[in-house]
Amino acid sequence: MKLAVEFPSVSHREGAKLVARMAQGIEEIGYDHIDIFDHVVMGYDVEGRSKSLYSPKMPILEVVSALSFIAAITERVTLGTEVLVLPQRQPVLVAKQFSTLDLLSNGRARLGIGVGWQESEFEALSEEFADRGVRTDEAIELVRACWREERIDFDGAYYKSVAMAMEPKSPQRGALPIWVGGNTPPAFRRCGKYGDGWLASRVTDADFANRSMDAIREAAVKADRDPEAIGWQSMIAPPPRPGDEAGKTFYAEPDRVAARAADLKEMGFEYVTLNATAIFQSGARGVEPMLERLHSLHERLRAAVG
Repeated sequence: MKLAVEFPSVSHREGAKLVARMAQGIEEIGYDHIDIFDHVVMGYDVEGRSKSLYSPKMPILEVVSALSFIAAITERVTLGTEVLVLPQRQPVLVAKQFSTLDLLSNGRARLGIGVGWQESEFEALSEEFADRGVRTDEAIELVRACWREERIDFDGAYYKSVAMAMEPKSPQRGALPIWVGGNTPPAFRRCGKYGDGWLASRVTDADFANRSMDAIREAAVKADRDPEAIGWQSMIAPPPRPGDEAGKTFYAEPDRVAARAADLKEMGFEYVTLNATAIFQSGARGVEPMLERLHSLHERLRAAVG
């Protein structure tokens, strides 16, 4: 089983050298993959706005910049986003950024995408919120065209790139993987139609996982794609939300973490992700304490799930 870590942006508080230490330490311990989550800004709770899931002061590094930094100081781990909010970003630029990341990391890049949930963030970036789903579908098509085609001729409802070229091509070219996040029927359809894998979060039980995977496979068949080629990744546990006292201690209890990973493996997931921000919140309040916890959890997980 592949073991991933969602990188803790909070590590920036100790300076760039410790951010590098965090990334290199994750690789040295033996983890297979590093993800970073994406928000450009976080909104305050004000009148007329939906309540935010997290604090507006939550530190979040810009994902492409951070992954480029990590790529330069690591050699083996694969690198991705979990998830990049694609409809907030111009897709041709995203295609260029990830093609370059893939080239400079020697083929280690993976693009994980989602549609986003924070309407105020879309407003701050001057992007429409209501049509983010259909724009995401079209953006995926355009990103793939940029990676695959020698001459790009894309004329969509929302995005146009006609008689253009994007060079250099990345090592993975059009096969650079796009994984899709989300726990809703539209996300399952999008994953089956366009995605190379599903990035799951807050999977509650085997029945939900089975129904979700079946929906993704059905969508793949309808799109004339191979459903068996789709990969499966789940967060073991995300950061606790305000008031979740039990969630704050989860990553301090190795037996609970290992049991959860074993459950996810039994459900069919091939990757499980430890959330290093949640590890920080569980009491490992610094880069070295987080790495110590990740080391002990890695040993426990390898014994439990391979």
